[in-house]
Amino acid sequence: MTRKQKKNLKRIIIALILFLIVLITNIVLKNAFSNNFKYGLASIIPNEDFGWLLPLTLYFSIYIYIGYDVLRKSAINISHGQVFDENFLMAVATLGAFGLGIYTGIKEHQPEGFDEACAVLLFYQVGEWFQSYAASKSRKSIASLMDIRPDYANLLLDNGNIEVVDPSVVELDSIIVVKPGERIPLDGVIIEGKSSLDTKALTGESLPQDVEEGINVISGSINITSTLKIKTNKTFSESTVSKILDLVENASSKKSKSEAFITKFAKYYTPIVVFSALALAFIPPVLYAIINKSWNEGWGSFTLWIYRALSFLVVSCPCALVISVPMSFFSGLGGASKNGILIKGSIHLERFDKANIFVFDKTGTLTKGNFAIKTIYPNENKDLVLELAAIAEKESNHPIAKSIKEAYGKEIISDYTISEELGKGIKAVSNDDYILAGNEKLMELYNISYTKSDDIGTIVYVAKNNEFKGYIVIADEIKTDAKETIEYLNSLGARTIMLTGDNPQIAYHVAEELGLKEFKASLLPQNKVYEVDNLLNTKKDDDLLCFIGDGINDAPVIMKSDIGIAMGGVGSDAAIEAADIVLMHDDLASIKIAKKIARKTMKIVKENIIFAITIKIIIMILSATGVLEMSSLGKITMWFAVFGDVGVAILCILNAMRCNVKNFKE
Repeated sequence: MTRKQKKNLKRIIIALILFLIVLITNIVLKNAFSNNFKYGLASIIPNEDFGWLLPLTLYFSIYIYIGYDVLRKSAINISHGQVFDENFLMAVATLGAFGLGIYTGIKEHQPEGFDEACAVLLFYQVGEWFQSYAASKSRKSIASLMDIRPDYANLLLDNGNIEVVDPSVVELDSIIVVKPGERIPLDGVIIEGKSSLDTKALTGESLPQDVEEGINVISGSINITSTLKIKTNKTFSESTVSKILDLVENASSKKSKSEAFITKFAKYYTPIVVFSALALAFIPPVLYAIINKSWNEGWGSFTLWIYRALSFLVVSCPCALVISVPMSFFSGLGGASKNGILIKGSIHLERFDKANIFVFDKTGTLTKGNFAIKTIYPNENKDLVLELAAIAEKESNHPIAKSIKEAYGKEIISDYTISEELGKGIKAVSNDDYILAGNEKLMELYNISYTKSDDIGTIVYVAKNNEFKGYIVIADEIKTDAKETIEYLNSLGARTIMLTGDNPQIAYHVAEELGLKEFKASLLPQNKVYEVDNLLNTKKDDDLLCFIGDGINDAPVIMKSDIGIAMGGVGSDAAIEAADIVLMHDDLASIKIAKKIARKTMKIVKENIIFAITIKIIIMILSATGVLEMSSLGKITMWFAVFGDVGVAILCILNAMRCNVKNFKE
């Protein structure tokens, strides 16, 4: 709860307590004592002609305390030419009720309407507080996504020391140090060091990129092997973190069709009901006077009809629709954020509900982009093959080497001297022994006869002292939640397609294992754009295409699609900026959750619209016809009007908040 919300809640509670004290005192005086107090608080002042001043003073003081901001907003909007809004309706209806109370107090010594005027504004503020609290809760959920983004840089000072600073203070042409395992926080040029970078988020390639002095590196890639010194060529405002923060601040700026309709509806609806209320206040008593040929009788019914008109104004206020429909979407956005899903506006939430064509990139999206041992040949000699490969890869931080050492799982103790055969593999030498671990070119370089593998993946051939010992097959792992996600989408009748730059053999294997309905392989980035263009041009008018990718090479396709989804945890700046939805946790299960949230949000939006309009129409009719009246001035009518406006709005907001949960259930 924000400081402002706490302050407003305190004001509401104080106003409610004061209101109840005055209201209960007035009722007790009317009913618990002799006939001397039949006018309640108005009876305390000896002079009947001015008795109404006491309840007016008490109620109006509470009214100003709880509603000064509504009156101020109404005055400001009117001065700017924006007359017809909910603030104007509240001000007219409540001040009108006070005016009627003064009139009945002067004429009948029994003021009516002061309590209703206070109650209307009091409960309106309750509804506004609920809306503010729900919106703040959703906004906090969205902003919390930033906790998983890199938020520091190692700045090299002139004296040679390193200072850990916020990336926003790093200027252009500064020197930053990036250690192994750290994410590069700002774009720049390497001025010292050689290393391997995990660039699958930027290029879609599984293999790390070898970098050295003079090479440009992009923020978001992860340094793997050794320390780098980088001269920055972009400021923090151009970095991934800054762009994502901007997306968070504008997450609800792109309105859905439903929100746009409600905004347009309220623009025309509000002036219509204002003029309808005026007609209700004046036309019936005038007609009554004409028919009965008595203006006195017409004037006598005027107070009744103006009270009905004021009640009509209160209940006709479009707060429930204007607040609850956007609140439903914003709550859905907040609920998605709690589940690690950033949706850049309600329009994308609405469209994702209708998405029925899902196109996937492979590397980093359907697969982990990490390496794991799939096969060791020959099986009877696998322990020796794995041990020799582990010895050769002992000093390497390359992902392939890591997967071998992790599979070996023991401490590697050896006196082998390691050297690298560039582009071919590793040679480890100890006295007269030597071990080779690498690709086919390494075996051919040393004229070693070997058994060639046709397996899918990266093959590491292992030899010792000119004798081939076997090979290890290392493959990119399919994400554990990929199959479940594809099965879920298939169960909805969606069309699932994979586009990848990998060879057809690997693509076929992945598509078959996951149950994808279609795939295209060996595609360059421009080929992916062509394929998506073709899908967009051949789909039906009511179909919506969603593309899911993670790298710079996916950005053009993500932007072209009806709905673009980027894997945000390791995704590139370009892909995240181009995407409509960002999966911050890089898990495909988020797609299933996002789809369910979109469906539930749209269901709640429809529920709120139908409920609000139905209740309002019913109470507006009952208010206008006087069915609810229990006194000469229709005493109970405005209380029903309060429920029809504020009560419905609160119920709709509470209904909308059902989307803003972490453990989402449909």
